[in-house]
Amino acid sequence: MRYSSVILICLLFFQSCKEEKKQDNVDVPKKRPNIVFIMADDHAEQAISAYGHPIGQLAPTPNIDRIANEGALFKNNFCTNSICGPSRAVILTGKFSHVNGFKMNGNRFDGSQQTFPKLLQKAGYNTAMIGKWHLHGNPEGYDYWNILKDQGNYYNPDFIALNETTKLADTTRIEGYATDIITEEGLTYLKKVKDADQPFMLMLQHKAPHRNWMPALRHANKYDSIKFPLPDTYFTNHEGSLGSQQQLQTIYKDMYEGHDLKMTKTKGNPELAWNPWTTDFERMSPEQRLAWDKAYRAKNDAFHDANLSGKALAEWKGQRYLQEYLATIASVDEGVGRVLDYLEKNGLAENTIVIYTTDQGFYLGEKGWFDKRYMYEESLAMPLLVKYPNAIKPGTVIEDLTQNLDFAETFLDYAQAEIPEDMQGKSLRPLLEKTFDETDDFRDAVYYHYYDYPAFHMVKKHYGIRTKRYKLMHFFDDINTWELYDLEEDPKEINNQIDNPEYDEIEAELRTQLAELQKQYKVTDEEFKQAPKQQVERAYKQFERLRGHTGTSYNPETDKDTKI
Repeated sequence: MRYSSVILICLLFFQSCKEEKKQDNVDVPKKRPNIVFIMADDHAEQAISAYGHPIGQLAPTPNIDRIANEGALFKNNFCTNSICGPSRAVILTGKFSHVNGFKMNGNRFDGSQQTFPKLLQKAGYNTAMIGKWHLHGNPEGYDYWNILKDQGNYYNPDFIALNETTKLADTTRIEGYATDIITEEGLTYLKKVKDADQPFMLMLQHKAPHRNWMPALRHANKYDSIKFPLPDTYFTNHEGSLGSQQQLQTIYKDMYEGHDLKMTKTKGNPELAWNPWTTDFERMSPEQRLAWDKAYRAKNDAFHDANLSGKALAEWKGQRYLQEYLATIASVDEGVGRVLDYLEKNGLAENTIVIYTTDQGFYLGEKGWFDKRYMYEESLAMPLLVKYPNAIKPGTVIEDLTQNLDFAETFLDYAQAEIPEDMQGKSLRPLLEKTFDETDDFRDAVYYHYYDYPAFHMVKKHYGIRTKRYKLMHFFDDINTWELYDLEEDPKEINNQIDNPEYDEIEAELRTQLAELQKQYKVTDEEFKQAPKQQVERAYKQFERLRGHTGTSYNPETDKDTKI
């Protein structure tokens, strides 16, 4: 009888605990997730194999793909202003460039303003920023930061960190390869906070694959034997697009043979061809430079033996560019794999949101270009991959229109922090967790505005609207021209329909919608100021002097080399 009573008491106790735990699950909110935000610089969707592009298939990114396979892939995520610093400012603030004050590279970010890292700190998160900052001034809103000086260098870069003793910023040169160093710094931070009671938010931001695309030595010959497909639009005259005709970012006209393409002046001589920016190579140690020259000697000698010209030379430059660019991404993918492995091995993966993105899209030869800046798809589109095992189903694909404007709100939402009313984006959480009514439009159009003119690459100022099917753009300043594209019929944006009467009704609707978005986002007349004519003329002369220095450039219209 005594033993029966003991058993009964035990059963009642365990039942009570079970009920109490059940009640706890109802009343107590879920543990707030950690956030690891990994951002590359200029990483095109075409170069991520999860997006299915032929280039990405030939140069796979298996670790970045893991994020999509185990979580979500966004197919229509766009930037608000396709250039490095402004995109970063939008991500931090959840506000357009004209609101956060950082419209173009060279501006200085107002660090005193509201940012999501500050709000996460206030909500109890430990916050860190490691890698490329590129907003001038020191980061604010972080418990720890260690940033690249300015753009940073691929080899033996300078880092700036806050000295905890003096409370001043110290600059230190770290030997090694930038991507590897940033990854290692990120892992060191994770090791420090993995057992802490508070959640953490790490922004791990790479320099790669920013120009001038210097791969790690172990990858210097990675794609030498691969022939990548050049886009159908590689040779184009930009008919119908005045805004495209006067740019200075064409691979076979504007790349620097030494700095960008690593070409040498003569056979058997490691001295680089035209290279106006020497610091990237001068920072190498003698051992690094010796290994670099050895890796490039055979392929550069083969180029000199080929004695190429005209179209063949232009195509060769496209191939060399892709080989360099994609080899530079290889170390980023390896770094992502190391971070994912660490989270899994230390029991952090289930409750950590991992994001992989970049600051904007990039051209891999489309329209003959490299770089970004334009509102055309390749530079407008930002890859976005997100995994969070506690809430996001593996293999989720999101087609809705989203922007980097939405990132801050998403992080705050998951952190159970209040989203300020003056932020201009929307939390992506309903899309990620499939709680959003798919019969509705999450967003029926995105707004874009580019300011950086006259400046490097001389891409005109422009703004516009993109819906699910159409795009309307206005190029202004020293020109005044509109472009309209039907993305369903013309995904490569070759045929400007602005003068086609069949699209008059659509154009009128887009103009109305554009005006509504500008009103919604508080765009004022201040955003349409024109640069003085003399300033534009000086800039063209300055940047044309820096064009490719082979002495000639291929002209696809005449199929001949022309003097530069």
